Amino acid sequence: MLPTDRILAPSLLAVRSKHSHPILVAKFRCVSHTEKIRGTREVVQTFRRGSYGLQPNTGVPGLVDRKHFLGRERFVPWLLERLNLLEGTVSDTGFSIFLRNFKIAIEANRLWEKTGEDHRSPKGLWRPLELNQPRALLVALKEAFSLIGEPAVDAQLRYSYNGVLANRRFKRADLADQQKLADLRYPTEWYPATRAVQRIIHLHVGPTNSGKTYQALKRLEDAASGVYAGPLRLLAHEVYSRLNAKGKPCDLVTGDERIIKAESTRIPSMTSCTVEMVPLNVDFDVAVIDEIQMIGHEQRGWAWTQALLGLKAREIHLCGEERTVPLIRELVASMGDKLEIHTYKRLSPLKTMSTSLRGSLSELRKGDCVIVFSRMAIHAMKRDIERVTQKRVAVVYGSLPPEIRAQQAKLFNDPDNEYDYLVASDAIGMGLNLAIKRIIFESVQKYNGTSHEVIPANDIKQIAGRAGRFRTAAQADGDGACQLNGYPSIPAPNLGLVTTLEESDLPIVRKAMENEANPIMTAGIFPPTNVLMNFAAYFPPSTSFSYILLRLHEISLMHPRFNLCQLREHISIADVIQPVRNLTTQDRIIFCAAPVNTKQKGMNVILAAFAKCVGESSSGALLDIPEVPLEILDEEITLNRSNLDRMEMLHKALILYLWLSYRFAGVFVNQAMAFYLKGLVEERIDKLLAEFSASPQVRERIRKMREKALQRVREVVERSSNDRGGRSGWPNETSTRAK
Repeated sequence: MLPTDRILAPSLLAVRSKHSHPILVAKFRCVSHTEKIRGTREVVQTFRRGSYGLQPNTGVPGLVDRKHFLGRERFVPWLLERLNLLEGTVSDTGFSIFLRNFKIAIEANRLWEKTGEDHRSPKGLWRPLELNQPRALLVALKEAFSLIGEPAVDAQLRYSYNGVLANRRFKRADLADQQKLADLRYPTEWYPATRAVQRIIHLHVGPTNSGKTYQALKRLEDAASGVYAGPLRLLAHEVYSRLNAKGKPCDLVTGDERIIKAESTRIPSMTSCTVEMVPLNVDFDVAVIDEIQMIGHEQRGWAWTQALLGLKAREIHLCGEERTVPLIRELVASMGDKLEIHTYKRLSPLKTMSTSLRGSLSELRKGDCVIVFSRMAIHAMKRDIERVTQKRVAVVYGSLPPEIRAQQAKLFNDPDNEYDYLVASDAIGMGLNLAIKRIIFESVQKYNGTSHEVIPANDIKQIAGRAGRFRTAAQADGDGACQLNGYPSIPAPNLGLVTTLEESDLPIVRKAMENEANPIMTAGIFPPTNVLMNFAAYFPPSTSFSYILLRLHEISLMHPRFNLCQLREHISIADVIQPVRNLTTQDRIIFCAAPVNTKQKGMNVILAAFAKCVGESSSGALLDIPEVPLEILDEEITLNRSNLDRMEMLHKALILYLWLSYRFAGVFVNQAMAFYLKGLVEERIDKLLAEFSASPQVRERIRKMREKALQRVREVVERSSNDRGGRSGWPNETSTRAK
């Protein structure tokens, strides 16, 4: 495994041992163990995505069993068997020889006996390199297996082999040039045009419902030109609607949707966009960057850093949590801009209740919002509440079409109708205008794609902060209320309440509300396109693009103020489209940023088909791509999980098509049709979800999932209490993950 204090530089060369068997020699490039730990670990984490396309063996033990599978009497036989299997199935002759040589080295030299059982020092760092090189690779494979399993072992072997091929053609001068390209210490220099602009940065910090975003948006409304950048497309839609309603022509720009209100011949006065889509080469008077604390996010942080460093606006307003202040102060100083910090206090009180609802939906009150973490569970909860209370329930979640979402929010906010309750996803934590009196967590566990884990304390606090909303945007704009600290006031601020549906979840919510978040120490960055293209130019055209990405991340040089964002899907996407011919490096870079989950069944085939359209410059007409399963729309809607999965896959395929249509406009030409079909699919999915939630079998399954989640939470609370001797605190990362 790529360790934390040094990285395996895979210059593996075949040589002869004294036993006349070819063995492998591995060289290490030592890296000092600094604050860059997370930056080196992210290469490791990409292996979770099944890098290099090898399918897992069903005989591999699970996460818990792997700890008991690492003794020499079990791991070495398994590894030798795995090497035999790979050697017989891979099509690359060179890789096959590489695997055979490594297998011979293990058998001939009894490497495992020389490696030892405990290959880590007490501090968790690897010991100095007294190990010979074949043992180093064996230790790396053991570490990979212990943390992730078989996919990481396969990826480490393939990565090492690609290193052999690449390094054999490089001279010392080439390696030095690569190292220069990988010097990412000064990202402020990536935007020279912006550095020529004297900017004033206004940092608005405070808890939720404190008026910080309101103040920033008021300044945006008064400007002649400006841009809003938010973390979610539903927030971008909300600001887009708000500005246009006030007579300020505003464009909407998200990854898969663009609505242009301004004339095509002139620069728009206003733009509302998701933060990844910020226009960097346009001059603005005012810019608002929302949720600035996400600058430290492990996957998306680069987008906030790019917006802060690169936006050409004379006045920039950052809105977020107070823990960002030290980092933003450093970043602004490094750019030579002026910084003004505005601190806000919550405008209405927020209180954690002493009791939960004890599982009883009859305890709900008008204005309550129940937080649920899956679409199917949202619809199931809606039916349960309506059945128990005989009242109507509105629903809000991220993938709802904007018009439907706005309608549902309006129904809930209106105090004079029968929509007393709201069931919503955690998307409301990012600042939607909803008149919520009490937040109720249905559960404090969320599925992260691989396992269930307790929601981070900061996320719990942000969601809970939506209770007791001082007032919605409609209320603020609808009367001439007096000012309180610059914010429109109402006679009696609402008391916000927070609790849980089940009693066992309440201690975790209470601890989260009491928890003081650690300051954000680093800003995420990602290598810019020109660096990626220049770096890729050193490698033969046949080199796996995923290897090039990993190699650049491996040797990158970072300033302690920054961290490299995790590659995540980049590696899997690169492997899926690797066989497609005639794709340029820039094409591959664009595809690697596409919104696609390669783990979803069927998506890899669709992704490869889209890439083939670009590589061959062939017709990208939607009806000419047989891999897109449009025939589903001709079938009768049937209530089964397979039909729902196929509908969701088609929906994601259409989103991907729309995303690509803005980047390869000459290839993917049926944008209007894709929007129409996307709307049809969304209607069918919502209908299926509503019907599914009424199914007794599905409801029973959801009930059992809730019971399991409750049991896991009880175990988390018990472990946390034992670890801290009953002291208050937030469960550590190990204890929050479901076993």
